[in-house]
Amino acid sequence: MSRDVNAPATAHAEAAQEAERDHANPFSAIAIFLLPALIVYAAFTALPVARTFYNSTHLIVPNRPAEWVGFTHYVELWSDQMFWKAVWNTLTWAAVAPVLEVSIATLLALALYAKVPFSRFLRVAWFTPVLMSYVVVGILWMWIYNFDWGALNALLRAVGLGDWARPWLGHPDTALPALIAVTTWMWTGFNMVVILAAMSSLPSEVLEAAELDNCGWLAKLWFVILPLIRPTLLNLVVLSFIGKMKIFDLVWVTTQGNPLWATETVSTYVYKRAFQWRTFDLGYPSTIAVIWFVIVLAGVLGLTFLFRQRDRLEY
Repeated sequence: MSRDVNAPATAHAEAAQEAERDHANPFSAIAIFLLPALIVYAAFTALPVARTFYNSTHLIVPNRPAEWVGFTHYVELWSDQMFWKAVWNTLTWAAVAPVLEVSIATLLALALYAKVPFSRFLRVAWFTPVLMSYVVVGILWMWIYNFDWGALNALLRAVGLGDWARPWLGHPDTALPALIAVTTWMWTGFNMVVILAAMSSLPSEVLEAAELDNCGWLAKLWFVILPLIRPTLLNLVVLSFIGKMKIFDLVWVTTQGNPLWATETVSTYVYKRAFQWRTFDLGYPSTIAVIWFVIVLAGVLGLTFLFRQRDRLEY
């Protein structure tokens, strides 16, 4: 009889000890939750990256085993003028577009923060382009840039500036700036919403203290608002930089790197060398991908180091 009475207490004590052991060593539970994500990451990210590094040192042709060529592809890459043209175009895009996007987005966010008329409508209108895919945006702007009946040239002719009308995507001097303008139009609204959220979360006591010190609007913007949202602005610049360094969709839909390779990017060049040119060698485009991976990683780390917050703001 006493054995039956003590059994629940013993079971409860054992359960408590087991729970205490699990609490003291939670790695098994963490591993169970992380395992599915790690499997997906390994299958679709880590393994392809490792395979790309492997292919870069081999000659990969159809119906033949991979042939080790060492660093031959890397040496060949240094004399590839097309590659360096694509690098220049991509770096230009990645340097200009983030500055334009974040600068214009900051001005638009300030307008909404100051509650200009029709601010709700403007917030939706300015954010709408980011909801479209690059394919839709590319087709839309191909119509706008059309030389004969495009909206841009029609507007120039209507205001007496017909001499400025030109095939914006068909001329080497204007094709890349025209595409940079498209990505700026597309992503400014996203940056605006993020910056507006950062401004809306600013501590009211800091802004009120600036107003009590007779701080004007421009002075308050420059010395109070912008320093407080500086981490947000820098993060947006880095994210935009990463996106422009791997731009592909918009270029492929609109120009495919033309005219005269004026809009060729590294991503489009890798695709052409892998699947369009009759070289039948996946090793060389893999080499380009490896080099570009290192460049992008170095650029992100460099920007993070350059923009790091040296003095922590406290409020």
